[in-house]
Amino acid sequence: MKTSLRKKIAQKLPLLGTMLTLPSPEIAEILCTAGFDWLFIDLEHGAMSIRDAQTILQAASPQVACVIRVPLNDETWIKKCLDIGVSGIIVPQIQSAEEAAQAVRWCKYPPEGSRSVGIARAQGYGAHFKEYVDTANTETTVILQIEHIDAIHNIKSIVTIPGIDCLFIGPYDLSASMGKIGQVNDPEVRDAIKKVKKCADAAHIPTGIFGTSPEAVRPYIDDGFSLIAINSDTMILGDAAKEIIDASNR
Repeated sequence: MKTSLRKKIAQKLPLLGTMLTLPSPEIAEILCTAGFDWLFIDLEHGAMSIRDAQTILQAASPQVACVIRVPLNDETWIKKCLDIGVSGIIVPQIQSAEEAAQAVRWCKYPPEGSRSVGIARAQGYGAHFKEYVDTANTETTVILQIEHIDAIHNIKSIVTIPGIDCLFIGPYDLSASMGKIGQVNDPEVRDAIKKVKKCADAAHIPTGIFGTSPEAVRPYIDDGFSLIAINSDTMILGDAAKEIIDASNR
């Protein structure tokens, strides 16, 4: 039986992924072939619809697990994304224990939460309904994004919320909220990240982070971060194109 993404994250081994912002199932297939452990489908900033996200899932899964970052902590967005069959949800801009508890509740079927019951791709369009609803609460990965200084101030209470599978740090928004936009290596920003890691470790919650290069995420891999997102589809394409041009002009 294939190990779920949730169980892999719980093992706290580094899982390397990248962000998808373009509505292209072909790009997803190419990145799966490259060997990524997971794919980060971005509906918060990317130019994608829920239908685009589903076509990417159809191209990428089951060979590579996919998670979707919803645009906001919203019940409708969360249930729609779960119903298209994604392995997990990333909820952005969690800043308090109350917001964290709300996100978890919307990801879980009763009695653990209040997710409504639909019939869509996740449930095999009805063919695998019972199998899915019986296992969804234990197989679905709930990832909360910590990316604001208010979340840092409230991190000790956030980590007490049951049902959080991973805290994923967004260093760029975090730095912006601290008045240091883009300065992800600033000592105060790095100290804030360390505080999240320390509190998450104490609560036995795995952590993740985004970086724009292998060099940027290496210190976090060495520090025991589990869910690692490196770069994005657009940046990978742009960097490769620039490398070709630079090499050809030598």
